[in-house]
Amino acid sequence: MSRFVELGRKIVAIGRNYREHAAELNNPVPKEPLFFLKPTTSYLPTGKTILIPDGVELDHEVELAVVIGKTGANITKDAAMEHVAGYALALDMTARNLQAVAKAKGLPWTIAKGQDGFCPISALIEKESINLANTRIWLKVDGEIKQDGNTRDMIFNVPTIISYVSQFMTLEENDVILTGTPAGVGQVKPGQVIECGLGSAMTMSFPVGSRAAPKL
Repeated sequence: MSRFVELGRKIVAIGRNYREHAAELNNPVPKEPLFFLKPTTSYLPTGKTILIPDGVELDHEVELAVVIGKTGANITKDAAMEHVAGYALALDMTARNLQAVAKAKGLPWTIAKGQDGFCPISALIEKESINLANTRIWLKVDGEIKQDGNTRDMIFNVPTIISYVSQFMTLEENDVILTGTPAGVGQVKPGQVIECGLGSAMTMSFPVGSRAAPKL
């Protein structure tokens, strides 16, 4: 049963946390965790449809998500796991064409990653179900494998991420941290179906549709 009906006050996302993903988009590997915020209105529960705004080139990015269970700030790496309630499977859906425009103008990624429905999240996964040192994470589009990675390949591990982010903002109960995506990101189109999984602990799928773009 999902806890995400009562999602915390923020979704924190880590960028470029897999070397091959950074390379596929011609980005440098970060020397410290690179993070940004996705609004809670971007959350999409399972059973719903990912809707692509007209004119948007939407990419899939499958990620391990960490669910915070205990509030804390300035958390040490050694204490970080005490603040974890469990995990989830998540998609950091990205309007790649808008991200390119933002990058060229030196603007934040929010317009590309924070739109409504751009953060599908599974139900809660118990901590004991995930081996952070070795868990496969994968994604298929219409049955064809597109992303196939492993949590062992993360540049910054979960304790490092929690500790780093908590130096800048208090992490609260039910906040969610997306930990980055492996290589193989790509565009999806209306009518397709995304299926993804995290080891043997969780799978989820989302149909893809379309919607009118906001008038700016």
